Amino acid sequence: MKHARKGILITTSNFSRDAIDAIKVIDSKIVLIDGSQLSELMIDNNIGVNISVNYELKKLDSDYFAEE
Repeated sequence: MKHARKGILITTSNFSRDAIDAIKVIDSKIVLIDGSQLSELMIDNNIGVNISVNYELKKLDSDYFAEE
């Protein structure tokens, strides 16, 4: 990893403290994506997920109650 210039390392778990510390001392652009970040990215981009429940948000129509 010392010769890497850029890259993305992804895990479904967590990175060790040693891995995180190693990335900090490298001058290159290395991105670590752990399981939590990966799941957020998947949800945000609709990758490998299904919608299980939809909610309808309603707001009061103030014109309906306006006096004429």
